Amino acid sequence: MKKIFIVLSLIGLFVGCAQDNVMELEGRVAVKGSEPHTYLSIKDSKSQQSYKIQNQAKFDLEKKQNQTVKIKAVLIKEALGPGFPAVIEVVEAQ
Repeated sequence: MKKIFIVLSLIGLFVGCAQDNVMELEGRVAVKGSEPHTYLSIKDSKSQQSYKIQNQAKFDLEKKQNQTVKIKAVLIKEALGPGFPAVIEVVEAQ
């Protein structure tokens, strides 16, 4: 009985951590960089932080340039400084 409780607790911990990684962002979508190193980004209106979008083709976000969108995303890589923004993967776009 004690082993079952421990296993269920660990499963709950992993599920809880996975849900905490999803961020909700709202901001303007824009293309940044210079050719051939361009990328699609979103600047969050609350935190004023820009994020590089890794999987823009999956949600056709290129078509929403200069529009304000709401997305849910997972942080893939932290920002390294100017010119190297944080990288996100979109899981839901509205």
